[in-house]
Amino acid sequence: MSLAVLDSLDLRGSSARAQGWAEIFRLPFGKRVWKGATGDQQGSGTGSSLDFQDHRVYMPGDDPRHINWQAYARSGQYTMKLYREEVRPLVDLVIDVSPSMFLGEAKATRAVELLYFLVHAVLKSGASGRFYLSTSGGSAPVRPEELTAHAWPERARALSTGPTSTPPRLEAIPFRARSMRILLSDLLFQGDGDPVLRQLAHQRGFGSVFAPFSRAEAEPSWSGNYEFVDSEDGTRHPRRVQLELLQRYRTAYRRHFEQWKQQGRRYDVSVVRVPAEADFAQAMRLEAVTAGSVELA
Repeated sequence: MSLAVLDSLDLRGSSARAQGWAEIFRLPFGKRVWKGATGDQQGSGTGSSLDFQDHRVYMPGDDPRHINWQAYARSGQYTMKLYREEVRPLVDLVIDVSPSMFLGEAKATRAVELLYFLVHAVLKSGASGRFYLSTSGGSAPVRPEELTAHAWPERARALSTGPTSTPPRLEAIPFRARSMRILLSDLLFQGDGDPVLRQLAHQRGFGSVFAPFSRAEAEPSWSGNYEFVDSEDGTRHPRRVQLELLQRYRTAYRRHFEQWKQQGRRYDVSVVRVPAEADFAQAMRLEAVTAGSVELA
């Protein structure tokens, strides 16, 4: 798989900038109630945090440290103070490393920036994060230290690729029940997004899709004779581009993403597009903040 453009990008610089962006934007853990190991997000049960929740009648075996002694002095009855359980959310992050993600310097840079931002956002949150690299040919887990040490391009090159028209194989990824599931992908494959979105929502998953794109991809200005090269398999396709063909392309491109967003609403999965040419913070505010895929920290 050819990912040569990554060799020319400043991965360390992108990662350093992403750490700063993770101070500005955060993942929206407050949008739902979590279950999991001890952490600092509100859970669905009771625990021993400082966030008072309710009272109930004392039962044999209850922790006497939580008896409300002031209420006992008034009423002579034992009652318990209940506190909101604090838990660690589960985050499963899938990174599409198909060649189309890194087609052109602008789009490749934005895709890499999103990758590092999402990784740092997960790590900074204290969530239980799992990370995966994925293509249409398969998926592989990747350790967070491989991502932050910039070893992931070599892991990506080692992944096999399948048919160029098929999406990343999310069915092979062991998503955890009730996890926040994030897919970073440009979504440039044929067909609808139903199989992908269904995996992101399965077992009460909380899904988001971040789709980087460039102006050259969305609004091309082709005219005349071109030799188009498939970014996935390198095949060449000579075409003469006239206005009618260009308009059909733009219409099909727009409808493709409209369909993704519509299907995403059906599964309660937010699908947000992130332009390559805008400043990162501005690009995130255009759709990601509005859709609730990230929040201002």
